[in-house]
Amino acid sequence: MKIGISTCLLGENVRYDGGHKLDKYLRDLLGKYVNYVPVCPESESGLPIPREAMRLVGDPENPRLLTIQTRIDHTDRLQNWGKEKLKELEKAKLCGFIFKSRSPSSGMERVKVYSEKGHPIPKGRGIFAGMFMDAFPLIPVEEDGRMNDPMLRENFIARIFVFSRWRDVLDQDLTTGRLVDFHTRHKLLIMSHNVNAYRDLGRMVAKAKEYDPDQLAEEYISKLMQALKMSSTIKKNVNVLHHVMGYFKKELTSDEKQELLEIIQAYADSLVPLIVPITLLNHYVRKYDQSYLRQQVYLNPHPMELKLRNHV
Repeated sequence: MKIGISTCLLGENVRYDGGHKLDKYLRDLLGKYVNYVPVCPESESGLPIPREAMRLVGDPENPRLLTIQTRIDHTDRLQNWGKEKLKELEKAKLCGFIFKSRSPSSGMERVKVYSEKGHPIPKGRGIFAGMFMDAFPLIPVEEDGRMNDPMLRENFIARIFVFSRWRDVLDQDLTTGRLVDFHTRHKLLIMSHNVNAYRDLGRMVAKAKEYDPDQLAEEYISKLMQALKMSSTIKKNVNVLHHVMGYFKKELTSDEKQELLEIIQAYADSLVPLIVPITLLNHYVRKYDQSYLRQQVYLNPHPMELKLRNHV
């Protein structure tokens, strides 16, 4: 799985001051499961290292990129480079991108845009980050600052693995059968993010033969990725956990049912993280050979070594 990333986050000295912004979690832990495609818009567009600091100036919807002291405008340079870079990245088939927060070239959101009088408004996007998100609206994106939030980190990483599996399906040629299989495996994950989308996507898949294949694929993945952007809250997860428990109503003993209910309630009360009820449910999946649940992505959405559900 290929993931774009701001080069400085991998420890490369490409920033304006000649330094880096190494994120050890991204490089050393997540990096074990993805292939990074590093991108530094400023240095790759021909600007030197080190270089004069820059900032966004003007209209937050369409700002210019100017050096702070000399007021040199590098907007066109970055945009012209960016157009060619996007063509290159399209061929790379990325499954996500991690941007450097607050960067005037790579910030995903809330980048300061300065008025002509020097007053900052935190409503901008970095020049290249904005171009990337406009060109590839379905590809999951996040930035390093937000990745420090356990919920946002888990959400982003779950989405890149979903998008990677989707690319695998497209590489095999999308058929109705493959779409049904993909959707079936992701049902509970979708439910944990957006129940309405869960129902809508289910109806879409049920009528798959009525769609043009290309139109179906486009609409399905668009609605799916939009649904997964919504946070998976404790309340939503509790609903799914009880739903999963229903598949064992004939197998679990009274003691096992009581134990599972107590653990789900402990999670609902924020006494234990999500990994605790999930681990017990996976135990029952193996113990009672529950074939439907065994294929559910919700129970194993990403490598356990990432410990993402230990903190949500």
